[in-house]
Amino acid sequence: MKGIVLAAGKGTRLYPMTLPVCKPLLPVYDKPLIYYPISVLMQAGIRDILIIIPPGDEEDFRALLGDGSKFGLNIQYKEQKIQRGIADAFIIGKDFIGEDEVCLVLGDNIFHAQFMELVLKEAVENLKGATVFGYKVDDPRAFGVVEFDEDGKAISIEEKPEKPKSDYIIPGLYFYDNQVVEIAENLKPSARGELEITDVNIAYMERGQLDVIPLEKGLIWLDAGTEESLLESAMTIKALQKSGQYVGCLEEHAYRNRYINKEQLKELIKPLTKTRYGEYLEKLID
Repeated sequence: MKGIVLAAGKGTRLYPMTLPVCKPLLPVYDKPLIYYPISVLMQAGIRDILIIIPPGDEEDFRALLGDGSKFGLNIQYKEQKIQRGIADAFIIGKDFIGEDEVCLVLGDNIFHAQFMELVLKEAVENLKGATVFGYKVDDPRAFGVVEFDEDGKAISIEEKPEKPKSDYIIPGLYFYDNQVVEIAENLKPSARGELEITDVNIAYMERGQLDVIPLEKGLIWLDAGTEESLLESAMTIKALQKSGQYVGCLEEHAYRNRYINKEQLKELIKPLTKTRYGEYLEKLID
């Protein structure tokens, strides 16, 4: 399975913070925002990753991540020259995806649970069409809202409805088989001129191939797209890490998954020796 991180948003809701740097490179507590979605892909066992970025920002992303080899990954970059919606990621990434299945995660979404790796690997292993997740929120009107029947099967999905039919939204993490490329290529832009990921999910639902998994209590989802949610995300990460649950640590996932060995981890730690981040990594070796 291939992985895509859609990190091409201009971050206009975060101006002036994002005037000199794009949103996925902003810090969320002790690491860049982009680390968190990449860590989700790593926990799913995905090593081939395409990061879709804004025009002109590849140098900044490469300065941070390189080609991914230091983490045991293969990272490629492509630009989204015109913002055409989330589903455009599968058209931009068509050659990268090839004949494979694909997982898409949004570049400003953070997921964490102590059982996260189990959830992700089950989604990969049991994929038969499309697998997405349902997350209960207080106000679902700003998201894609999913409605379930009595048996827990998804029967409708609406994008940003005025009157939501449920409290469950579909957050920015999606697993698809290879049909997704053809589906995306045949989408018509919505009223706001975008290729909607909701329309992709509806296409799978109409084919009887959409599995929506309600996320259990104990899983944290954060959408760091506004100044308030960015701050909330940082405070949440801080609290989790103080409790001993480290979040979004690419070096740790690389080491635990055996993508890198102990000597390679030591090399990654060298520039981090004066930080708590580095101290945490040193404990992994001990």
